[in-house]
Amino acid sequence: MAVLEARNLVVDIPGREGGHAFSARVLPGQRWGVLGPNGAGKTSLLHTLAGLRPARSGEVLLDGQSLSGLTRRAVAQKLAVVFQERQDSFPATVLETALVGRHPFLSPWQRESAEDLRLANGALERLSLSLLKDRLVSTLSGGERQRVSIATALTQQPAIWLADEPTNHLDLHHQVAVMALLNQQAEQGAAVFMCLHDLNLAARWCDHILLLFPDGELCFGPADTMLVPEVLERLYNQSLSVTTVNGKPVFVPA
Repeated sequence: MAVLEARNLVVDIPGREGGHAFSARVLPGQRWGVLGPNGAGKTSLLHTLAGLRPARSGEVLLDGQSLSGLTRRAVAQKLAVVFQERQDSFPATVLETALVGRHPFLSPWQRESAEDLRLANGALERLSLSLLKDRLVSTLSGGERQRVSIATALTQQPAIWLADEPTNHLDLHHQVAVMALLNQQAEQGAAVFMCLHDLNLAARWCDHILLLFPDGELCFGPADTMLVPEVLERLYNQSLSVTTVNGKPVFVPA
C-alpha cells in the first residue's frame, strides 16, 4: 500500500494564468474520479501527479517523499500510469508488451522470470486477451490496445493507479469489466485515481470526486456531495436530468 499526496499543487497549463492549488491525499482503497470538460486540465493533472511534467508550484509526495527526489524506477515500483492514448515505438507482441510492467523490478539485461510470465499471463487473462498474446500490438483495434495498456499496468502490480480515460475506446461490456477490475484493485488496497468523461461510470464506481472547471477552479469531496445536478450543470454548462438506478444516480443531458 502507498499514499500519493498533492501539497499546494498548481498544475502548469499553457495559456492559463495562475491556478487553484490542489491539496489532498489519495489513500489506499480509495477510488477517485476526476471530471471536467475538455481542456480543463485532467490529463495535465494526472501527468503532474505521476511526475511526468513539472508543476507550476507545490509538490507531489509518494509515501511522504517528494516525487522529484525519487528515481523513475522507485516511482514505477509503486505507481502505474494508464495513458489515454499510446504510441508503440517498436514492434512487440501483446505478451511482450504486458511484460514491460515487470521492468521496474528487473536489473539491466535481466530476463523475466517464470513468476513475471505468470503475472503477465494472468493479467492478459483478466482482460480477455489471452488468445491475442502472440499478436503484434500494432495489429489490434483501439479497444484491444487499451486493454493491453491496462493489462501492462496490472502486471506491474502497482499500489497506486493513475488512469487517464481507462475506458477509452471500450465497448459497454469491457467498460464495466475494466471498472470492476479497478474497483477490485481498490478493495485489495490499491489507490485508484482516474480521469473520466462518463458521469455514470463515476457515479457507480467512485467514492471521491474531483471537479476541474475550465477557469482553473476545482473542488473535491465524497462522491455523493459532488455528483449533484446543480454542480455538474455548472461544470459542463449543460442541463441534466437525473434518476436513480440500483441506488446510484444516473445523469442524462436534458
